[in-house]
Amino acid sequence: MQTAKLKRTSLYVSGASPINMIQAAFYNEDCLVYDLEDSVPASEKDAARLLVYNTVRYHRPANKYVIIRVNGIYSEYIDEDLEAAVRANPDAIRIPKVEYKEEVIRICQRITEIETAAGMEVGKIEVWCNIESYLGLINAYDIATADPRVVALALGAEDFTASMKSHRTKEGLEIFYARNALLTACRHAGVEAIDAVFSDINDVEGLKEDTALTRNLGFDGKTCVHPRQIDVVNSFFTPSQKEIKYALRVLQAVEEGKLQKKGAVTLDGSMIDKPMELRARTTLAQAEAAGINVGEELL
Repeated sequence: MQTAKLKRTSLYVSGASPINMIQAAFYNEDCLVYDLEDSVPASEKDAARLLVYNTVRYHRPANKYVIIRVNGIYSEYIDEDLEAAVRANPDAIRIPKVEYKEEVIRICQRITEIETAAGMEVGKIEVWCNIESYLGLINAYDIATADPRVVALALGAEDFTASMKSHRTKEGLEIFYARNALLTACRHAGVEAIDAVFSDINDVEGLKEDTALTRNLGFDGKTCVHPRQIDVVNSFFTPSQKEIKYALRVLQAVEEGKLQKKGAVTLDGSMIDKPMELRARTTLAQAEAAGINVGEELL
């Protein structure tokens, strides 16, 4: 079974902090997001852009999916951000506060123009869209399918709740619908769904509860704002030994049923249907992507 690189954790690191940028390469996040937007003061935008460009272009961290988050689509910085970000050749560019498919089409066209002018492979750089308002959520499917470059949507809870005039809480009931709506759009579009940040970096138990919910809903990963969150989030998005063993047993039962030409297969007294088989294969694919040996013959 073919597996994509895991995107369990996406760590934001400020483009205005050389020390944090250096340190970020040594943590266990799957995706490293060099940020040019919220974490960079206006007075440091130019310096951060140059620093991120040189880091990604010439000192790219090994074994990381590298992303550059640019400033807003309608900001004064977007043109220069895209020029530098594309020429740095990251795995993806992350676009904040996307609300309409037309915005995605325009950004992707500009990326293509820059790739062409630079003599780069056209279409290689992927795009992540941050959904951070009720309009973005309403148009999530259209955004996800606006261009083949789009491979992920990420929920931005703080801005989303502000757009809804709701209050952000640790329990997250105010974004429960948004999570499900975004996830549904992603599944329909065939792109990955990245959950919102858990803001309190000191509340480990709260992070665990939030990430457990996220994983059970079906998200592919979660954005982190501090290195101490990475291992916790990774642990929830990595199949446990118990889950792996059960998935192997499910597939073994399915294979035995095929050999015996059985129309129905049971395991531990329960019927095994197609969704259970698919879930088992997904579990093993995730485990394999995480470097866990699960038995090649069953994949």
